[in-house]
Amino acid sequence: MFQLAVTSLPSRAPSVRRRRSAVSRAIATLAIGTCLAGAAQAESLLELYDAAKLYDATYLAARAQAESAYSKADQAKALVRPSLNLQAGITRTDFDSSVNNVPATIPGAPAPNYNSNTTTKRAGLQARQTIYNADSFARLDQAEQSRILADADLQVASQDLAVRVTQAYFDVLGAQDVLTTAQANKAALAEQLAAAQRSFEVGNSTITDTREAQARHDLATAQELAAANELRVKRITLDQLVGRANVTPNPLRTPATLDSLTPGEMEEWVNQAQGSPNVRKAEAGLQTASLEIERARAGHLPTLDAVASLQRTNIDTSNQLAKTSGGAGTSAAIGLEMNMSLYAGNSIQNRIAEVLKLKEKAEHDLDNAKRQVTLGTRQAYLGVQSGLVQVKAYEAAEASAKLALEATQLGYRVGVRINKDVLDAQTQLANTQKDLSKSRYDVIVGSVKLRQASGVLTQDDLAELNKLLAN
Repeated sequence: MFQLAVTSLPSRAPSVRRRRSAVSRAIATLAIGTCLAGAAQAESLLELYDAAKLYDATYLAARAQAESAYSKADQAKALVRPSLNLQAGITRTDFDSSVNNVPATIPGAPAPNYNSNTTTKRAGLQARQTIYNADSFARLDQAEQSRILADADLQVASQDLAVRVTQAYFDVLGAQDVLTTAQANKAALAEQLAAAQRSFEVGNSTITDTREAQARHDLATAQELAAANELRVKRITLDQLVGRANVTPNPLRTPATLDSLTPGEMEEWVNQAQGSPNVRKAEAGLQTASLEIERARAGHLPTLDAVASLQRTNIDTSNQLAKTSGGAGTSAAIGLEMNMSLYAGNSIQNRIAEVLKLKEKAEHDLDNAKRQVTLGTRQAYLGVQSGLVQVKAYEAAEASAKLALEATQLGYRVGVRINKDVLDAQTQLANTQKDLSKSRYDVIVGSVKLRQASGVLTQDDLAELNKLLAN
C-alpha cells in the first residue's frame, strides 16, 4: 500500500492530511467528553463509597436479605413465649323424632312427634406456656446462629462494595495517566515527524525516515484514541457504581508515599483471617448443623406444656313438651399436658442419620473456608509486598529518567545530541511515570483486597486511604 518512491510523497500528502483531519475530529470528540466529565467537582474515595452504599443494587439486596434474616430469627422467640388464644363458637341442633312413650292427648290418637331445637354458645380463653420442648429450644439457638450468619453476609457485601469502589476509583486515575502519557508520546512523535519532513525537504534524509516517523505518529494517534475511550469506559463504570454522573476522583498527593504493611508479618495477617466473615459463616453453619441433630433427637423426647382455659357456655333448648329450657355456666381449668411420640415409622432414626452426615459436611465446609481464607490472605500479602518493591524500583527508574532527560537536554544545547534524543528521553520519562503511578494504584487496591481477604476491612480503612488523595 505504501510506496517507497520519492515521487509518492506529494500524492500521499493530501490523503495524509485528510486522515489526520478525521483522526483529529475523533480525538476532539473524545476530548470534549473527557473535559465535560472533568468539569464535575472531584470527590474522595470515602464520599463515593457512602454514595455507593445508597445506590448499589448488590449491596442493597444483601442488606435487605440480612434484615429479613433478623426478623426471621426473632420469630423463633415465640416458641418459648406464652400464647393466648380466644375461642368462640355457636352450634344449632335440630332433633325430630316420634316419641312412643308420650301419651296422646286424645285417647286412641297416634303418639305425637317430638321436636327439639338446641343452640349452644361458647366463648373462652386458652393459654399455653412451654415448659420443656427440646425441639423449640434447639430452634431458638439456631435462630441466634442465623443472626450471626446474616451479620457475616452483610459484612461480606460491605467489604466487596469497598473493594469494587476502590478498584473503579483507581481504574479511572490509571486510565487518566495512560491518556496523558499517550498524548505526550503523540506530541513528541509529532515533533519527530515534523523534523523528518524538514530534513527530507532539504535533502538530509530519505523518504523512508519520513514514513517511519509518520507510522510511529499514526500508531501514537491510535493509542491516544484507545486511551481516551478506555478512560470514558472507566468513568462510566464508576458512575454506574456510585449512582452519580461525571464523577471525577481526587488524584494521589504529590509526592505520594506508601507505608509498609501493618502488621508486617504474613502469619499475623493469616491469624487475623481466622475471624473473617467467611469463616464465621462456616462456623455458624456447623453450629446450626449440630443443633439440627438435637432437633432430630428431640423427636424421641416428651414435651411438657402448662395449659389454662376459661370458658363460658350458654345452652338454649326448645321443644314441644317443655317449651323452652336452658342454662349457662363458666368452666375454668389449669394443668400440665405431656406429649411423647412412641413410634413414627422410623422417620426419627432416619432423620438423625441424615443430619449427622450434614454435620460432617459442615465440618468440611469450615475446613475449606479456613484454607481458602488462608490462601487468599497469603496471596494478597505477597502481591502487596511485591508491589511495594516495584514502587521503589519505579521511583528509582523515574529519578534516573529525569537525570537522563536533563543530560540529553544539555547535550542537545551543546550540539552532541539531536532533537530526537530529547524527545525519546521525554517519552521514556512519561512512560516511567505512568508505570510508577499504576504500581502505586495496584498497591493501594491490593492493600484493600488484603484486608478483605483477612476479613478486617472497614470503612475506617477507606478513610485512611483518603489521606493519600489530594483535596
